[in-house]
Amino acid sequence: MGRRTVHPLRQATLAQLQEHLRDVLPAPLLSSEEDGPNSRQRVFSLRLTLECFVWQMLRPKTSCREVVRQVQALFRLRGQGPVDAGDSAYVQARQRRPKDRLEKALGATARAAEGRAKPGNVLQGRPVKVVDCSTVQLPDTRANQRRYPQPGGQKPGCGFPIMKFLVLFSLASGAVLNVVMTGWRNHDLRLFRRVWDQLKAGDIILGDRAYGDYVTLARLPRQGVDVVTRLHQKRKVDFRRAQRLAKQDGLFVWSKSGQPSDLLSAREWRKLPGQITVRLLRFTATIRGHRARRITLATTLLAPKRYPAAERMALYCRRWRLELCLRDLKTTLGLEPLRCQSPEMAQKELLAGLVAHNLMRCVMAQAATQHDVDLERVSFKGTVDAVRQYSHAIGQARNRKLRRQLWEDLLLNLACDGVRRRPNRTEPRAVKHRPKPYPLLNQPRHRFVEISHRSDYWKGRPRNYQRLN
Repeated sequence: MGRRTVHPLRQATLAQLQEHLRDVLPAPLLSSEEDGPNSRQRVFSLRLTLECFVWQMLRPKTSCREVVRQVQALFRLRGQGPVDAGDSAYVQARQRRPKDRLEKALGATARAAEGRAKPGNVLQGRPVKVVDCSTVQLPDTRANQRRYPQPGGQKPGCGFPIMKFLVLFSLASGAVLNVVMTGWRNHDLRLFRRVWDQLKAGDIILGDRAYGDYVTLARLPRQGVDVVTRLHQKRKVDFRRAQRLAKQDGLFVWSKSGQPSDLLSAREWRKLPGQITVRLLRFTATIRGHRARRITLATTLLAPKRYPAAERMALYCRRWRLELCLRDLKTTLGLEPLRCQSPEMAQKELLAGLVAHNLMRCVMAQAATQHDVDLERVSFKGTVDAVRQYSHAIGQARNRKLRRQLWEDLLLNLACDGVRRRPNRTEPRAVKHRPKPYPLLNQPRHRFVEISHRSDYWKGRPRNYQRLN
């Protein structure tokens, strides 16, 4: 495309921040192939396609047509000639985008966010990685239904395909380190098994009840990885039979089951020890206005002096950050539901959203480190809004000094406009807006017969709206 053409096109997306984020994405991830499908010089090159894809993720509900209109305007502004008004070229460019490059871009942005964030000060400074699963809806197409079928309780043609994905993210920076995508029928442990080889010695895994099984607690310590999870609700605990360390804190001996686990091969199952020692800790979480909850943690961190019980309780309470990160992905970035019509493109759309999420985490980490504020106080939604507006000003800056000044103003505003601390705030899971009195679509759309007075036959319609209001 030429240097004169590429430079103005970058001003449409996050690339106008390239001077400050040039170390986030390595150049080989954005360069064209020497030969093959992505070797031709096109309008939507690999670099421009990724930038437009990420920009589209940062602006929820942005259509491909709007992206093409933006490129058209910039081409005309620089006198580079007309661009096809259809969005077919951009859609095909996204399809040609290799999935492995998006996965490598996800890892590169995660490492950049880790480098800009402050080092963790919990549990002897060891890196803590949080794991959990979630689901997203896909468009109701035949290809999506074959790869990611809908739940069995829904009628054919009335539900949506469900993609289940596991995210592994850093507690220090909030960046997503890895993702595994599959159908909703697979258990969380089966997805977690796929990322075991990517864990490093010295890591601490923080998870919920699903990851407190014998296989995980026996296998991961062999590679130098410790686990802190909540005890499964079916496992009964009697602290009178434990090796007492403190009140409601003791060591227990778990024995291996006689039935092999399907997560491991027969050889790996035989290598597991017959018994392991697990440390259990029980405490009461009290929130004003709510009933006190008793929480029991299971961990492989056995040394009571090196890993005090108070630090483990505080660590598990910080696991709520995972729920906030999932909310940032699915609500703020609009990844619920996905919009691509094929399973391959749905995976790329999710990966592009995760790359956009990590880019914002890089900006947040730099703002928190440079101005010495808590990273949890920096708003993700505020960062997306600020970057979106400052990007236009940075793109119009005449010199490097002015661009640098605008960047510093952006970081300062993010640090000053922090999220307020609201301890013990009540967040009820309820909605204020009343739903429309429409019945549910209980048949496929092409078979559904609409009745003009159908509201009279809706069983869920309230008879008296005054009671509802």
